[in-house]
Amino acid sequence: MLTRALLAATLLALVWPSHADAQIYAWRDANGTLVLSDRSIDRPTDVYEVEGAPKYVSTTPVESTSARERYEPYVLEYSTRQSLRPELVRAVIQVESGYNPRALSPKGAMGLMQLMPDTARMLGVQRPYDPEQNIRGGTRYLRLLLDKYQGNEELALAAYNAGSGAVDRYGKIPPYRETRDYVRKVGSAAGDAKVSTRKLRIYKTIEILDGRAVPRYSSEKPSSGSFEIISR
Repeated sequence: MLTRALLAATLLALVWPSHADAQIYAWRDANGTLVLSDRSIDRPTDVYEVEGAPKYVSTTPVESTSARERYEPYVLEYSTRQSLRPELVRAVIQVESGYNPRALSPKGAMGLMQLMPDTARMLGVQRPYDPEQNIRGGTRYLRLLLDKYQGNEELALAAYNAGSGAVDRYGKIPPYRETRDYVRKVGSAAGDAKVSTRKLRIYKTIEILDGRAVPRYSSEKPSSGSFEIISR
């Protein structure tokens, strides 16, 4: 029991910043998984697995610079392939999962970009918890929604959150508090596409890995070898 208590305390210290007046809530479900939260859970709430502690989940995603850096090549690669702003993709990942590749919502949305099972199958994503497959599928889905709504990012984001049916039914962002908050949060994190004038320069290189030629994408100029410059 002492070991479990110490582990829980350590997890809480890692997941939440220190506040003098913070209150921590903990519940254990029927399967023995401990749910940790900084607020009372009064409605269905997304939970996130805690790396290295399979019997613990948190209502607060674990954000880390190393995670953002680790997945940045995938963000750049698939943003470029789908002609998306990388800022938009980063913002969706941040709001959807906090860069937690094992994130699972109560509704069943999975991974970094929180793909629903039917959506993942439609996009050909066989392993939704694989970061590369998830970002590949999520960016493809964003591209489809942007095409459907003539490039309107707000409507595309609303459809990403609430479904195209809801957006089509209202002809605008649905009057759902969750969806409106989602569009606002992602839009704020991504910045205004209309005033974003900086040209993004991406460097494409080829790496030989396990007998295959694998393309790599980076915003940093390679220090050696040949490369292709992709500008949008």
